[in-house]
Amino acid sequence: MKKSREFLETMGLTGGDPAGSPTSAKRFSDGGQYRIEIPSTEGPRALEVVLQEAEKRKVPVHRVSQGSGIMLLTDDEITGMLKIGREAAIEVNLFIGPRATFDIGAQVYSTAGKTLGLGLRGVDQLVFAMEDVKRACALGLRSVLVSDLGILEVVAKMRSVGELPSNLIIKTSVMMAPTNPAWAATLERLGADTINIPSDLTLPQIAGMRAALSKPIDFYVEAPDNLGGFIRHYEIPELIRVASPIYLKFGLRNAPDIYPSGTHIENTALALSRERVRRAEIAMGMIRRYCPEASMSPLGAKDLGIPALA
Repeated sequence: MKKSREFLETMGLTGGDPAGSPTSAKRFSDGGQYRIEIPSTEGPRALEVVLQEAEKRKVPVHRVSQGSGIMLLTDDEITGMLKIGREAAIEVNLFIGPRATFDIGAQVYSTAGKTLGLGLRGVDQLVFAMEDVKRACALGLRSVLVSDLGILEVVAKMRSVGELPSNLIIKTSVMMAPTNPAWAATLERLGADTINIPSDLTLPQIAGMRAALSKPIDFYVEAPDNLGGFIRHYEIPELIRVASPIYLKFGLRNAPDIYPSGTHIENTALALSRERVRRAEIAMGMIRRYCPEASMSPLGAKDLGIPALA
């Protein structure tokens, strides 16, 4: 195996999962090691609840992300979220495009077909996703969530040629989370600015990911049931040490899958948002007790995808 490991090293990857889980010297541009993200923030009312609960519980929030998709938000709902995010100086990240699970294809529901994740089916869905991005960016969005390799490259190209804002953040979804450093590095080369890795990786495996990446890692400290339901709160100090710069994300175990969300289940969505902030409060307690020296990015950091005026 020696030659294979040496070859990986010529590619800038580690030749093995680092047994000692070395400390990452990498940081956000402001010097911070970690930021807080509240996922599944499904609309303006949910965002209001997140910020109210965060103030009440003294939880810092750098980013919120949404999962149902831009296509299932009205213009007023999008502009409402962006206005709230702009005033609070937080990043608002919205999922783009339709997805295989919205389409009429059956393979995505088969046992083997689940590997398709939330990919886009055919050229038309690719175009629909492009339209989603353009619509939201025209309203002021500056952070999008993708779950398809093709649209990742297309959106990055649109950004580079001026079809989309140059400061647009491209975040990759946990639904296309890379399971090895070569895959993760490919997402970075294709234009990803922040990369969600699987929540079941060991610390040495995460260290291997960090060695391959210069961009921030997104990590579900608590994963939803459909992603395994892992609760890794006590590992937060080591996650920060090994994976910095890292977005700590708080999903919920033992909670319903609300995608796609809407007014028909709004009360449930709001309750889940409150609880995610409570989980983040627990995490902040872990940080204060076990790694108070860890540096958090300032709120309103300059490289966040804070919404712009349309």
